[in-house]
Amino acid sequence: MKILFIGSRLYDDVDYFVKEKGIESILTESNEEAINLDLPDQVFIVPRGMDGPKQVAVTQNVDAVVPLIGIDPPLIQVAHMKEELEKEYSIPVVAANVRAVELTSNKIRTKEFYKEIGVETPDYQILNNSEDLTLDFPVVLKQGEGQGGKDIKVARNMDDVKEYFEEFHQALCEKFIEGSEISIEVIGFNGEYVALPPIYKGETTLEGTHPLNKVKLGPCLIDGLDNNLIQRTAYKVAKNLDSDGIFEMDFMYSPKDNQLYAIEVNTRPNGTRYLTTATCGVNSLCELINMACGDFSLKNIFDKLEYYYSTEIPIGNYEGPTPNEPVKSFDNNNFVVHGPEGYQRITIRAKSKKELEELINELT
Repeated sequence: MKILFIGSRLYDDVDYFVKEKGIESILTESNEEAINLDLPDQVFIVPRGMDGPKQVAVTQNVDAVVPLIGIDPPLIQVAHMKEELEKEYSIPVVAANVRAVELTSNKIRTKEFYKEIGVETPDYQILNNSEDLTLDFPVVLKQGEGQGGKDIKVARNMDDVKEYFEEFHQALCEKFIEGSEISIEVIGFNGEYVALPPIYKGETTLEGTHPLNKVKLGPCLIDGLDNNLIQRTAYKVAKNLDSDGIFEMDFMYSPKDNQLYAIEVNTRPNGTRYLTTATCGVNSLCELINMACGDFSLKNIFDKLEYYYSTEIPIGNYEGPTPNEPVKSFDNNNFVVHGPEGYQRITIRAKSKKELEELINELT
């Protein structure tokens, strides 16, 4: 089996699994100084875009393509490449299709999609100037595109809105939901989908605290909220997107309204994937490889499911015990360290809350 991987930044997360399965690995990357270029069997440095990877896939006669791209801008190019390689060369590409990317890459279109399929989302309006505002404060101002909290502002008054419009000409304005932030991964292939355990990402704040600065927990345990509801809603969204790969979904739960609100969905690997793996034993990136190999099935997923308590903590630079090989796998570890130097995070898991607290004290 020969697989082409696109993008090196996430490749170290799956290198051990690729080797375990005896896969011949080829990787394309546009940055010749990128990390992880020493891990695959072959590396091709190509220009930005998907023309280079497409050419490598064809000339190297690969069996499948697995994009490992964790940012939004290239996803539509990947989707168009998927259509061409699958239609003209019969090379499967484990990634979202064009329709799914178009629906999820623009927050306004995502809102419209939620309404079409009957999934509750916070009240919103499109603002072309500050005077158009009709929602009560506080509100959240966003741009149609962007990720990781970029270009998002919590506005408490009209001055905040006017300040936002000094930089932008339009905004998606959304009712601010006071409550719990939740993330969940859904993985799917050939019409089969499974929603993994939801992750608790902290409480919303008027200061707009970035998710990377919050301590996260798995599984999500919120009084008054049934995790089955989160999973059913996430499954419904993925089923209606009708695409392949990983779906990362963000929700908020308002205890005041006793309502679960869908916020956004992304068709790419997500920032809580380590927590999800720690919590349930299913690694979504490795499942992309299983999809490429024909080894993905709901039965296989359910057979792998485990049940742990987990947490993820920002630590800056980790100085604790050295993890066992493979260092990015929970198979032989109860913790994984990840992230760039100076901004590292540690994800820890245990069979009980008490054991988890003991491990936190030991490792941090």
